[in-house]
Amino acid sequence: MRTDCLSNKVFGASWAVLNDQAQAVRMAGLVRQALIAEAELTPKPGLVDRRGAGAHIDLSLAIMRRSALAIEPYLCQMAFISSRSHPSQPLRELLAVIGRDAERAMLKATSGSNSHKGAIWILGLLISASAMQDDKARASAITATAKMIASFEDRATPRLVSHGDVVAKRYGVTGARGEALRGFPVVDVGLPMLHSRRASGATENVARLDTLLSIMSRLDDTCLLYRGGEEALVTAKAGAAAVESAGGSGTAIGSQKLFRLDRRLLELGASPGGSGDLLAATLFLDAVERRQNEVQADRSGGSEDIHGTH
Repeated sequence: MRTDCLSNKVFGASWAVLNDQAQAVRMAGLVRQALIAEAELTPKPGLVDRRGAGAHIDLSLAIMRRSALAIEPYLCQMAFISSRSHPSQPLRELLAVIGRDAERAMLKATSGSNSHKGAIWILGLLISASAMQDDKARASAITATAKMIASFEDRATPRLVSHGDVVAKRYGVTGARGEALRGFPVVDVGLPMLHSRRASGATENVARLDTLLSIMSRLDDTCLLYRGGEEALVTAKAGAAAVESAGGSGTAIGSQKLFRLDRRLLELGASPGGSGDLLAATLFLDAVERRQNEVQADRSGGSEDIHGTH
């Protein structure tokens, strides 16, 4: 476990501070592990996975891993400053400063590729909200607190126009900010799917893939809209729903439909990056709810789990 995300000056301050530091390190580790588990999960439609870069030309699995490691210390800082705190304007603006530092670290680690900008926003809010809770907090309490944090504007910096902003204006969707301001409702779909698939005896790989598909079928993913327009979003939603209707990715028909969707998204050059970020968020919240010290590593590297290539 990494312990270099906070200054050693905190040591000796008090047992409470030491405990807050330990919790911040643990939660930042969970975020890193969730991001890497999401990236490694295979086969995902249009996304980077163990088979290749998906619909991307500037990303790879190695880059995604490096990016997750690079932003971990900044997420740790977010968790630490949020301990024993509550949603407020000053906290929101301090989180934004750390978030911009995290983006710069990401770009340096990836030689300029945007691997996790959306994840920094989503998981930055969630790790901050998690740090404010006790160790028995439910995901619903965490997402409600994240919603409160997101409701404050970042007044310190003029708001820059992002790809999500461009798409939101053109297509009338709300994007990652709107998802946060609604309390991440898609996670309310993802977590129950993850739990139900596990309870049914599905492998963890299938449970996670079906969770991703449940998110894709419902999310107005601005990554899809930006890269492939409405056709990409409609294709992704319908294709994911078709896999669900076929019994999920663990069935023969569902697997066929999943690879059909993957091929079509590659043809469109579109990747459901927002859905991937929310899958990582779901894995993080699941680990926090279960009071785990680790997110189970992805194990979809066997030939029985990978039936196609990008």
